[in-house]
Amino acid sequence: MSRKKVLVLGAGLAGLSAAWHLQRKGADCVVFEKEQEVGGLCRSKKVNGFIFDYDGHLLHFKHSNTFNLIKRLLGNGLAEHRRDAWVYSYGGIIRYPFQANLHGLPKSVVHECLSGLIDTYNKSHKSARNYNSFYGWINRTFGKGIARNFMTPYNTKFWTIHPRRLTCEWLDGFVPVPSLNQMLKGAIDQSRRQFGYNARFWYPRKGGINNLPLAFASGIRNIYTDCRISEIDPIKKEVMLASGNKEKFDLLISTIPLPELPGLIKNIPPEAARLFKKLKWNSIFNINLGVTGRTPFRGHWIYFPQKDIHFFRTGFFHNFSSSLAPAGKSSLYAEVAYSKEKPINKKETVFDVIKDLKKMGILDRKKDILAQDINDIKYGYPIYDYNYTSAREGILKYLSQNDIICCGRYGNWRYMSMECAILDGERAAERAVNTA
Repeated sequence: MSRKKVLVLGAGLAGLSAAWHLQRKGADCVVFEKEQEVGGLCRSKKVNGFIFDYDGHLLHFKHSNTFNLIKRLLGNGLAEHRRDAWVYSYGGIIRYPFQANLHGLPKSVVHECLSGLIDTYNKSHKSARNYNSFYGWINRTFGKGIARNFMTPYNTKFWTIHPRRLTCEWLDGFVPVPSLNQMLKGAIDQSRRQFGYNARFWYPRKGGINNLPLAFASGIRNIYTDCRISEIDPIKKEVMLASGNKEKFDLLISTIPLPELPGLIKNIPPEAARLFKKLKWNSIFNINLGVTGRTPFRGHWIYFPQKDIHFFRTGFFHNFSSSLAPAGKSSLYAEVAYSKEKPINKKETVFDVIKDLKKMGILDRKKDILAQDINDIKYGYPIYDYNYTSAREGILKYLSQNDIICCGRYGNWRYMSMECAILDGERAAERAVNTA
């Protein structure tokens, strides 16, 4: 393996994980990153005394090995939090998830949700994989009331397409499914029971989420930043950099978003090019704000399913770590989803988001905005429509045949948590070792 050369394209979390694991296996690898710093979307920036992440990024762990690795990298610099998340609905907020916390909603809404829930529990249930659409799964799992009052509008707003056009392949525990008894209890009285994969999360005690990629990078040799790839030649087994330099490889680990590859791969076959065109995704317009005083909300984030509110979620950085905002100040983020099917006017969106934050009482009309940071994230989440599986599998097969291993949320084109991205980097390193 030491005589084989592996190139890792992208120094986001997955690419850094791949390189970190490769070098600990004695492999020779070089990392190229187009930005001037490592981290990808897990970067942070300082603006007027505030520390902002590129949108909200939190660590959740399902695997002890990953948790132990991150603890090894960050030591005592990682703090555990019990999730405090909410849903804005019918003029007030209820605890997340909606389906387990109906108490506090208008009586007519609670009645509609419970009637639909009980009705669906009298019918037979199937595994999510057997449903034709995410919309079908929502209605059969939670009933028509919960579907109409939260699940359908929120997911339409987030994915930018109706759940009828989504499959269930992405679920994998991302949507909490409490028992019937738990949902009934949450309708009768306020529940403090936590549900879902992110009931607990971890975040750096000081500084932003970029502490994690920086910790990975400190243990990796041969990382080159400000190195944009301009061409990949799978026949000659070389990549060309924007500088004009060329690098040979035996294996390529790519975290570059799949839709970007047709513009980079030389002489891509027409049948492969057609598959790439079938990929769909949403984009995230992220607005970070630093403001005077403390916001009235003490939780971590709030979901908004309503059409008349531009963002689908807003979160509060200063409640992840007090080090992210100066003393007595607040910092928050708002996320707006858009796509080719649901475009936005970005200049107007900034104004609209601030107006909505004031309307919701999250920002005081008298408060001054001390810092503003905007991140337009082109690739937010891969959309799992009915072309997704066949297109992705065909693309990955073609790339694998040309010694290109795909890795990470965008390179592997899968809905992933940060932990999943780290594990996917490890998987790519293992595959590279076994292949070479």
